Amino acid sequence: MNEICPKCGLPKDLCVCEAIAKESQIIKVYTIKRKFGKQYTIIEGIDDKEIGLKDLTKKLKSKFACGGTVKEGKIELQGDHKQNVKSVLIKMGFSPETIDIR
Repeated sequence: MNEICPKCGLPKDLCVCEAIAKESQIIKVYTIKRKFGKQYTIIEGIDDKEIGLKDLTKKLKSKFACGGTVKEGKIELQGDHKQNVKSVLIKMGFSPETIDIR
């Protein structure tokens, strides 16, 4: 028997909670320099309770062929991927108006 989602009341395979959550996020993408001049792309503003950050990080790391991690609710990717992150996030279902690249 199918489990029912507690938020939307639909069966788990028809649940739309994550799709709705993706449209309401305000995402900031920027780069920082760390020790020895290494650059990191930081993606913040994604709610961990509604969207699985670890799964999203895993997909981004494989797409950009880089290392990365989740720290304090932020995704950190090794390297400067600031220009490509927006198009990948849009393909994953995030709204283009809510993605801010600095």
